[in-house]
Amino acid sequence: MSTRTTTIGVDRTRATARSGELAEWYAEHGRHDLPWRETRDRWAVLVSEVMLQQTQVARVLVAWPAFMRSFPTPEAAAAVPVGDLLRAWGRLGYPRRAKRLWEAAAIIAVRGWPDDLRELPGVGRYTAGALAAQADDLDVAALDVNVRRVLERVEGRSLTEGAAHEAMVDIGAPLRGRDRLLALMDVGAVLCRPRDPDCDACPLHDRCSTRGVRTDERRSRQPAFAGSFRQRRGVVMAELRAGPAPVGGLDAEALASLVADGLAIVAGPTAALP
Repeated sequence: MSTRTTTIGVDRTRATARSGELAEWYAEHGRHDLPWRETRDRWAVLVSEVMLQQTQVARVLVAWPAFMRSFPTPEAAAAVPVGDLLRAWGRLGYPRRAKRLWEAAAIIAVRGWPDDLRELPGVGRYTAGALAAQADDLDVAALDVNVRRVLERVEGRSLTEGAAHEAMVDIGAPLRGRDRLLALMDVGAVLCRPRDPDCDACPLHDRCSTRGVRTDERRSRQPAFAGSFRQRRGVVMAELRAGPAPVGGLDAEALASLVADGLAIVAGPTAALP
């Protein structure tokens, strides 16, 4: 874990003794060595955010550098068939994310970045806010699953979207923008884990209402992958990434689903990536 000091953006009008501990913890223990945090390039940050959706950081650490070497700009991604991005996506799962990245790259390459980032395929409220905060250092609130868990445990209750954004600004002070988002994200990932939180090490411990898992907290469980239809689709995708394959040797239902999603094509007896 990195121990180097990072420059912290501070809104001094909101600084308080109790909240300064978050800034200190983040400066010393934040995950500053994640490679996508070393850039403010919008495309690089967008790729990282899309990859991190429902995917562990350790897997993205392997995939992101290679993907960025192949497609360092939206123009580079838009200039190739979508199948090239699907191959580069490898075994990250949920390949529709790669297709949406390709679609977003095509828009950016032609029109530039839209003022409302949510106009890009696959970019919702959180991703738009995370991109604005990390790449442009805008003082906007963004809620991923880790940040929301921290906020609701500190507040001791479920929060609406608006209340959560207000809580993020308050609990994250004196940090703002990029540092506020990443600090709270890191607390959630490293300390305020879904199970077995390390409350004693948490910089928000003294102001936390629950100091642990909320009694009314709901934890969603992802359906088992083994034996699932998602696994069957993944098997077909893996075969197609290796090259065109005879339709007769593939899972017909899974292949039809991939074709419907624009992730595979069938020409006569052969299936391939688009």
